[in-house]
Amino acid sequence: MFKQFFAIGQVFANTAAHLLKQHPKRVTAVVAALLLSGGGGAFAVASLGPDAADLPVREILETVQPLAVTDYIQDVTPAYVLYRTDNTRASDTADTLFKRLGIDDPQAAAYLRNDDSARQILLGRSGRQITVEALNDQRLQKLTARWSTDTDAQFKRLVIERKGDGFSTRLETAPLSASSQLASGTIQNSLFAATDEAKIPDAIAVQLAEIFSGDIDFRRELRKGDRFSVVYETLEGDGEPLRTGRVLSAEFVNAGKTYQAMWFDEPIAGQAPGSTQAGRPSYKGGYYTLDGQSLRRAFLSSPVAFSRISSGFAMRFHPVLKQMRAHLGTDFAASTGTPARTVGDGVVTFSGVQNGYGNVVFIKHRDETETVYAHLSKLLVRRGEKVSQGQTIGLVGSTGWATGPHLHFEVRHNGVQQDPMKVAQKSETVPVTAAVKPVFDKLAQQAKIALAAAATMEVTSAQ
Repeated sequence: MFKQFFAIGQVFANTAAHLLKQHPKRVTAVVAALLLSGGGGAFAVASLGPDAADLPVREILETVQPLAVTDYIQDVTPAYVLYRTDNTRASDTADTLFKRLGIDDPQAAAYLRNDDSARQILLGRSGRQITVEALNDQRLQKLTARWSTDTDAQFKRLVIERKGDGFSTRLETAPLSASSQLASGTIQNSLFAATDEAKIPDAIAVQLAEIFSGDIDFRRELRKGDRFSVVYETLEGDGEPLRTGRVLSAEFVNAGKTYQAMWFDEPIAGQAPGSTQAGRPSYKGGYYTLDGQSLRRAFLSSPVAFSRISSGFAMRFHPVLKQMRAHLGTDFAASTGTPARTVGDGVVTFSGVQNGYGNVVFIKHRDETETVYAHLSKLLVRRGEKVSQGQTIGLVGSTGWATGPHLHFEVRHNGVQQDPMKVAQKSETVPVTAAVKPVFDKLAQQAKIALAAAATMEVTSAQ
């Protein structure tokens, strides 16, 4: 049957070729008509082909070698390192510390518990910054802890690192690096509320109050709408901030009056820069107004770091004697153990227990001025000892006639009590020496530019 169809098809093809050669235009017209006439002709042609169900089927089988599962995982899941940073807490154990850092490694936890250096440095100590590196399986690869003290320009680095089947520990010392931060704020309620709003560390807020304490009474003279700008240091280790440094320059606008200050290292007379004499650095730093007047007065305005005055220099109802009586000093509210500092250079004339004062220290200054520090919980100086401005002489307490922990502070001139705030504000200042004034003026111009930039930070953050 198939041969018959093939023969007929061959005859049909020969005939069509002959007709196309003799009558090309007619044949073309016929083909066009068939194409335009619809699917009838197409069905007629398609129906001439064999049914797909009648075609022969052949099955081919081949063996394929499968890829090992472990090879597949290695190919699609490459090893990677996870990093995480946190701070230690006083309640940390090896297990709780690693859990918070995303480490699941019993071997590493056991090493941390048993290694003396690691255990003493990390466990039970708060505020130490830790960075860990872990692989896909959450095993510890490397742990680095960094911390700094307030006494030098270096930081400590503890490194615990996986070595083969175990771990190794090393302790290193490296220099801190400093970077400058700019910030500004406006007083709405208090200085600390404004600095918190501006994300300024408390240590910088305290310095800010200390710098301008000779001109501004931060306990009684702040006004809503007062504003400040500050440029300060952040001290870093391995690029990570570890603690704040000092205020580099600052501006405070109080009741419409502007006060400015900058830190300046003035060379000590008779010494070349970089040299030392009797263990003393060749520069003596301090804060100055931008025109060169020192802000370091003969007396500080407060014997404790920025704190609240609970009772001023005035008449009051005595809480122990239960009668109106002149309060011939200033009481500074502070918790027990707060450092009490001398407000000026002098010599200790008494350190011991005295009547209602409890534990008390008397310090003699020049010009017949004497200061008194009472109700101390602990005495840290002895009679005859020379003390420097800002030196800690005792700890705040509630000894003697005190109803709660505070520091009672007096200033006496020729035996007569005076208002400590007025004495501090009237004490003299010392200007920058003429020899270094050109250098100072150049730095002061840079400080003005930095403070102007800092003032824009509040505007930017508010937008």
